[in-house]
Amino acid sequence: MKKIFSAIALLAVSIMCVACNSDNSSFSENSANTSQYQNSTVQPTTISEEEKADKRIDNLISSMTVEEKVGQLFFVRYPDADAEEQVSEYNLGGYILFGKDFDEKTREEITENISSCQKSAEIPLLIGVDEEGGTVVRVSSNENLREAPFLSPRDTFANGGWNAIEEDASEKADLLLSLGINVNLAPVCDVTSDYNAFMYDRSFSGDADEVSEFVKKVVEISGQKKLGTVLKHFPGYGNNEDTHTGIVYDNRDFQSLEETDFKPFTVGIESGADCVLVSHNIVNSIDSEYPASLSEEAHNILHNQLRFDGVIMTDDLSMGAITDYTGTENAAVLAIKSGNDLLCCSDVEEQYPAVLSSVQSGDTPIEQINNSVKRILKWKQKLGLIE
Repeated sequence: MKKIFSAIALLAVSIMCVACNSDNSSFSENSANTSQYQNSTVQPTTISEEEKADKRIDNLISSMTVEEKVGQLFFVRYPDADAEEQVSEYNLGGYILFGKDFDEKTREEITENISSCQKSAEIPLLIGVDEEGGTVVRVSSNENLREAPFLSPRDTFANGGWNAIEEDASEKADLLLSLGINVNLAPVCDVTSDYNAFMYDRSFSGDADEVSEFVKKVVEISGQKKLGTVLKHFPGYGNNEDTHTGIVYDNRDFQSLEETDFKPFTVGIESGADCVLVSHNIVNSIDSEYPASLSEEAHNILHNQLRFDGVIMTDDLSMGAITDYTGTENAAVLAIKSGNDLLCCSDVEEQYPAVLSSVQSGDTPIEQINNSVKRILKWKQKLGLIE
């Protein structure tokens, strides 16, 4: 009996040991699997600051109404009255100030006017001027703001070389920013050699490489100070006539444009410019039917050949070359459809409803508007206007 009990006891102990070993083996396998799982777990991806900024813009756009989105497309001439009300009514993208808006005003008056408009805006405004120097000096023509107007780029260079150009760009940026102006509609990228040409006094040189170097310096110095720059007038004004007064035809061949006129724009884009202004010239080698500002072909060249993915803006849609070509309302809709993001205009009361109606009817895709708004808001973000 004792032998049987001993045998049973021994068998029980053996079974327990086998079970114990089996459990230990299972535990070891589970531990190995757990360790293996932990090692294979994907670590959280670090999101870059650029991606975070991009996401904030997407979130902002998703919260905007169609009316607010369309308003952002308008860079409007500053009105004689009710500027703050216009900002609120149309949700404007920005204001462009001209000489009359500075004449005989004090620094305090100007900064207060700009600040008041910014306070009326849900999304901070682009505030722009044409402060090229020489014949186009909206700000420095006022003695309260600068002792003397800025010289033209040609004269500035003649007096002091590249150092003078750099100092000039730096001083312009400081002056404009001190007033609340965040965009200078400059530099002029046009290569003009004919002394009698409309753009001669405003252009830096008749040599494309020299103009490119000038553009590079202005864009880089302005960018360092967070002043927006606008490259103008794509695809290059050359020696052509004035589009303020009527339709102008440019008969140069495309190779000439590529080898000469595109160069300063390409360099400006590579140097960090965020906006390109398109002229109203009808450039036959690009599009013999539409002014460049209303031409899909011209905009395709900017995107595909010059690799520009920033904001594209029209020249003023109230200029003779456009009003002689098409009606005011139609011009705004055509300008958006052809690929412009910003409309430089004086008739927002007529043009805003026309664009809004085109979007609401589906004639202009909302996806296109969203893309334009995103480019505009990213520019504002880069200038420090929005988070």
